[in-house]
Formats: sequence, C-alpha cells, structure tokens
Amino acid sequence: MTSAAVEAKLAKLKREAWREWRRRAAQVRLAVARDAPPLARAVALTVLKLTAIVALPFVVLVRASVYFYLHRIPAWLALASGALLTLLVVAAYAAWLSRRFTGRARFLAMTKWVALPLVVGWCAYALLVLASVNSKVDDVRGYYTAVHPILRVALSTVILADRRLVVTDLARLPEDYSRMGLRANDRTLHYRQRDGWVHAVDLRTRGRGDLKNLGVQLYFWVMGFDTLRHVGTADHLHVELPLR
Repeated sequence: MTSAAVEAKLAKLKREAWREWRRRAAQVRLAVARDAPPLARAVALTVLKLTAIVALPFVVLVRASVYFYLHRIPAWLALASGALLTLLVVAAYAAWLSRRFTGRARFLAMTKWVALPLVVGWCAYALLVLASVNSKVDDVRGYYTAVHPILRVALSTVILADRRLVVTDLARLPEDYSRMGLRANDRTLHYRQRDGWVHAVDLRTRGRGDLKNLGVQLYFWVMGFDTLRHVGTADHLHVELPLR
C-alpha cells in the first residue's frame, strides 16, 4: 500500500470516528435534556464544567508540545514549551483560588510553590513510569523510556483518565515480526527512528467497548497523533507521533 493510500485511509478513519463520536454525544445530550429533571441537569452541567477545568492543563501540555514539535522545535524544547504554558494555566487556577479564599491572588507565589512542583512532578512521572497494570508484559515496561518523550506524556495522560488501559507493544526489532508470524515492516515507527526515539505504541482494545476505544482514539487524534485501529496479531489501536 502506498503512503498516499495509507494517509487517505487514516483520514477516512478519522472522519468516521469523529462523526460517530458526535452522534453518540448528541444522543447523550438529547437524553439528558429530555429525561433528566432540572436538578440532575444542573449537576451534570457542573460535573462537565469541573471535568473541563481539570482536563485543561493536561490538554494544553500534550497539544502544545505536539504543536511545537511538528513545527520543527526540538523534542525536549517542545515539551518544555508545552510545560511552560501548562505552568501558566495551573498558576492562574491557583491564583484564582487564592484570591477567592484570601482576597489576594499572589500569582508569583502560586507559580513557585504550587504550579511549578505540580507540573514538574507530573512530567517527571509521565516520562519515567509505566505501571505494571498498564503494560501487557514486563518487556513493554522495559522499553518505555525508549519512546518519544511527548508520546510518553500523552500516553500517561490518557492512562490517568482510563486506569485500565493496557499497552501491548512499544519498541520492536526486525526479528520480532517473524516471531509474531508477520512479514517484516521496514517503515514501522515501532523501530528507533533517526532521532533515537520510538514513535509508536499499541493499545489493547479487546473487551473495552466501542465507545471507550473510540474515546481514546479521538483523544490521540485531537492531540495531533496518527491513529489506526487494525489487526496484526490481535485487534489493537496503533498510535504514532509523525516524523517531521
């Protein structure tokens, strides 16, 4: 299959996933509007707002990092730029809470003592830790730090929202394909690329439900990654950070 055909297939899958997600989201909104009493609707709206507020720093971190990376910024500098924007968001949250409860915003103090430890701590954890419950085998965890840092942060972020997500594959060698009974793929991003990083991960889809799998795929797509639901040795979601 040519690269143009692969890109066309990916674009088609993205459009289909987005349409399906919008359709199901519209069904949920209609059900809430039709059946829920006013108090339930108010609670649901409050939960949605709180979810959006909590999710915003993580979205800024991942999406901004991918944006800078795809615009030719070096990987670590792109991640640092995304982290800086996230730092400002968290500091603004902390300053707002400080002003609400003490009458003083204290933005610089909130940046130093609240936002900076939170953002640095989360980035360090996301870059270094993949829990055993989220990896199919220990070998997968052993390759975790070989994965591109921005992809690691994106993966840790979605695991934070979906604690049962399982990574089935990360790095590969050419001989792994024969072991799996597959033809070798010289263009796979599961190999270390010229920048020294692995650019692809595989996620388990079996037994998780279509809506949950679609949500994970939509998350990675919105964040700027390429995704493909396909069958190699088993049904899984392939996610990759494009090469520049």
